[in-house]
Amino acid sequence: MPLMVRPAVPGDAPVICELLNTVDVAETGAPETDLRTVANDLGHPQADLARNSWLAFHGGELVAYGLLWNDSSAERVDTDLYVRPGHQGAGGRLLGLMEARAVESAAGTGADHAVVHLTLAAATTVDTAELRERGWRTVRRHNVLTRPLSAAEDTAPPAPGGLTLRDCRDESDRRRAHELVEETFADHFGHHPRGYEEWLHDLGEGMDWSLVWIAALDGLGDVAVVLTRDDRSAMAWIRNLGVRAPARGRGLASHLLRHAFGVYAARGRERIGLGVDTANATGALRLYTAHGMTLHFAADTWEVTLPAT
Repeated sequence: MPLMVRPAVPGDAPVICELLNTVDVAETGAPETDLRTVANDLGHPQADLARNSWLAFHGGELVAYGLLWNDSSAERVDTDLYVRPGHQGAGGRLLGLMEARAVESAAGTGADHAVVHLTLAAATTVDTAELRERGWRTVRRHNVLTRPLSAAEDTAPPAPGGLTLRDCRDESDRRRAHELVEETFADHFGHHPRGYEEWLHDLGEGMDWSLVWIAALDGLGDVAVVLTRDDRSAMAWIRNLGVRAPARGRGLASHLLRHAFGVYAARGRERIGLGVDTANATGALRLYTAHGMTLHFAADTWEVTLPAT
């Protein structure tokens, strides 16, 4: 039966979500993708689904899904690829289409080559042997860490002297949170600078700004930010935790982490998670494991450089 490939449209969100949860089960043991997340990707104002998305159907069943975006407006191009177990041929077909589009996208910015990234679970359903044959290699590993929460044991700690926390329900504080994220993550692997409006679009719907906190320290002003969200069914999630360089080494990240634990335990959440670059120079992995977070699954960033002629 021939493979049918077409671009995605926003109405495909439910069938894509089903595919992603099937992949989740195969890779990590549990379905963890929410429909809202898929709909946000398809409905992003900068998404060009007609050129940058691919659905592969076999016998009417969605067996592979690819998505591409170029936030850098240069040679760096990011991609996602999900393949139903047993359908690696469909994954290879989409991979070829995505590579060709990545070259076209990079060339459109004036770059003479495309540096294409693809992040996959370490136990991915994508055929990694084919990736290597096509010149891809792993360049970074991230760990997704989780921790159980208990209302009895995880209580929000009192703030150290001179430290105050405020949430970001006010527009001015949301803008300040954006500035702090951009500053504290500027040197992180894969970070793309984003303007405020683009950042909001990337966050998508479902943000509860009372669960985003800015930390201020006497004499230094705003020194840290922690952005969390409570709209995932699988677990609460810490998206960003960043401390400005002048305030590092004072235990602020530990305090903010424990604050998030306490808040979410009080809200009745039973688990919280985050992603961390294992090569993070600030020691973030050590910090999180010291506070009881353990490996849920590992993910590798694969990279290939293609000439854009």
